[in-house]
Amino acid sequence: MKNIELSRIFEQIAKILKIKEENPFKIRAYEKITLVLENLPIDIETIYHQGGLNNIPGVGTGIAKKIEEFLTTGKLEYYEKLKETIPSGVIELLDISEVGPKTAKLLYEELGVDNIEKLEKAVKEHRIKDLPGMGEKSETNILRGIELYKRRKERFLLGRALPLAEEMVESLSQLKETDKISFAGSLRRKKETIGDIDILITSQNPEKIMRTFTSLPQVREILAEGPTKSSIITKDDLHIDVRVVEPISFGAALQYFTGSKAHNIKLRELALKRGLKINEYGVFEVESGNRIAGEKEEEVYQALNLPFIPPELREDRGEIEAAQEKKLPQLIEYSQIRGDLHLHTKWSDGAHTIRQMAEAAKKRGYKYIAITDHSQSLKIAGGLTEKRLREQMEEIQKLNQELKDFTILSGIEVDIKSDGSLDFSDEMLSKLDVVIAAIHSGFKQESKIITERIIKAMQNRLVNILAHPTGRLIGFRESYQVDMNEMIKVAAETGTILEINAYPERLDLNDVYCRMAKDKGVQLAIETDAHSIDGLEFMNLGVDVARRGWLEEKDIVNTLPLNELLKRLKINNK
Repeated sequence: MKNIELSRIFEQIAKILKIKEENPFKIRAYEKITLVLENLPIDIETIYHQGGLNNIPGVGTGIAKKIEEFLTTGKLEYYEKLKETIPSGVIELLDISEVGPKTAKLLYEELGVDNIEKLEKAVKEHRIKDLPGMGEKSETNILRGIELYKRRKERFLLGRALPLAEEMVESLSQLKETDKISFAGSLRRKKETIGDIDILITSQNPEKIMRTFTSLPQVREILAEGPTKSSIITKDDLHIDVRVVEPISFGAALQYFTGSKAHNIKLRELALKRGLKINEYGVFEVESGNRIAGEKEEEVYQALNLPFIPPELREDRGEIEAAQEKKLPQLIEYSQIRGDLHLHTKWSDGAHTIRQMAEAAKKRGYKYIAITDHSQSLKIAGGLTEKRLREQMEEIQKLNQELKDFTILSGIEVDIKSDGSLDFSDEMLSKLDVVIAAIHSGFKQESKIITERIIKAMQNRLVNILAHPTGRLIGFRESYQVDMNEMIKVAAETGTILEINAYPERLDLNDVYCRMAKDKGVQLAIETDAHSIDGLEFMNLGVDVARRGWLEEKDIVNTLPLNELLKRLKINNK
């Protein structure tokens, strides 16, 4: 939890410094350490006691001292003093995607706007459009940003909720009083955002379970504490319920509380046709009241003559009909992933060297990775010139001679310019193993323009993969106004691979578009877009999206052995 607390503090520092228009390099340093701490797999206190703070990417002497101060005193004086210089509500304004530091400062100084409620009121009263540099379009954009903010506050990213739930389940599973345990709900279905979390347990001593649950370090507030059900709010404002159920009902309860509601309604309709009743306690014969199933989740489906339906598919999108016809997909498994094709290093805006990324990937059991740093147009991310890209390719070549049973592919995340042309010449791109095309500007172009722009890039015979195809950042930025039907159609025609970007705020493509792509014969790549070693951890989130999109091993190119992958990347039907 100290990792998260420190991450939030440094995030706030970066925001305040932005409002105060301080040194951008200083701001960037705090933003980088925010991301590093969020994804650090080891407790920061452990690293501190081992004397390893300076070994963490992005931690220099100054930040190391601040971390030490927080860990030893419980607060950070620099942060406390900095907070006094700006009203807290003004900092909160930066949570609105359409409000930058200069706008936040302007709104406060001109209109006294120092919280989001006042901002919404000012927009609706049309008091913003007449401010310098603003207009009616600004009002529309800010209102949209406020709407996104509200949605974000109500739901949590899968990538944030899942580790927390797994941590709590792990703590409770250590108790000798715990027999069976699992989380349920939308989290078990691996939806991209989560409202709250349900944890189900069987135990002969539920009182001990409840006492332990309500006293876990993640708990901020206890909402209810009873013998078989307790509810808490975590320090991250996430609502979690723990229920202790009878062992004989565990499978039925797990199925019931996993949902979705639409899936369960359809199951109950099937049950009624068979003279059965399904609820959280089991499966019962309507006439006799006899229980015929419920201890195991599989039994619930067997009672309806159905194979087990994986939780990720339970959205009433045809999974029950597919089960009846014995046509459920063999969903992709994490163990089938052989490599990651979208990684960044210190050559652009990453935190680690190529060697470090390769060694970390190898430890995960991968056979290959592709290094795809940014291209020259993205100067803010330290994009590579053609000269530097050639130098990087030489370094990769040398590393490949040293590494055993592992291959680093040379690649680039090449910028798609506003007219659809690419940031590097075809001559340069032709020398690479992997070319990923991506949009990093002009997000608000009209649908026709941005669709044509993306299509032009896909039609370049050297482009292998389209990165984060819709450009969304969940809760922060909506998708481009791209025609998805047309994009997927052209991807099928050109053999372009579409990315499932596993970064928690992206998860792009989403599950619906994944299935659309599959149905059109388009292959996909699950990629982390990792900017540090820790970012490699996100691969499982991409696999979760793929599973929700009905994808199988054959649909994902980075399940292929290296020689077959290289052949696939050379496919040229453009």
